[in-house]
Amino acid sequence: MCTLEKRCNLFILTLTGDDEHRLNPDLISLILSTLDGAKSQATRGSVLITTAQGKFFSNGFDLTWAQAAGSVSGARDRLHHMVESFKPVVAAFLSLPMPTVAAIPGHAAAAGFLLALCHDYVLMRRDRGVLYMSEVDIGLSMPEYFAAMFRAKVSSASARREILLRGAKIKGAEALNMGIVDTVHDSADEVVEEAERLGEQLSARKWNGEVYAEIRKSLYPELCGLLGLSPKVFGTPKL
Repeated sequence: MCTLEKRCNLFILTLTGDDEHRLNPDLISLILSTLDGAKSQATRGSVLITTAQGKFFSNGFDLTWAQAAGSVSGARDRLHHMVESFKPVVAAFLSLPMPTVAAIPGHAAAAGFLLALCHDYVLMRRDRGVLYMSEVDIGLSMPEYFAAMFRAKVSSASARREILLRGAKIKGAEALNMGIVDTVHDSADEVVEEAERLGEQLSARKWNGEVYAEIRKSLYPELCGLLGLSPKVFGTPKL
């Protein structure tokens, strides 16, 4: 369901298979353990790139698994379980001691959109694939840490309104204009290639990963508070 490949200082986390990469408990747990593996191997200059096979980056939580509970209350409990179990994944990305880049080859919806926003940089295709928050269309409320992520990462109130209150499906060029993604490209291969180029540039800086993570956390105090991430103080200046 996902793999981790190490190429010199680049860690490549790939959501595997040709399906929608739905975030069910098994995949959520595997992503979390994969991030732990990358963290344990991190050195100065490490960078994580997350991408996916097929036409989806991720189509969000596995609602089919939730509905398989066989009752409304059971489905609600399973959905709540996925919402809560995904929080440590978001926390792990925000506290990961290295720069992170999302290379989106296609669609990223709902929790899959949030997964992309967990990264420091987001790259996507220009023509195929959309960013989409489906909650307003399918009748689900927004978890508070989801809303906090959008407040932290999407600075425009009008853009947040379009995404969250109108359920707009945002293509690459529009996402770039909204400031949601950093660059757009003509194919999935070009997205990954550019992510690797950016990763090499970031890797060359050889930053202290723990300091990098603490600075990242300091940018999003509300979100980190909801995720239970406490700040640390490091004093290792270059003299």
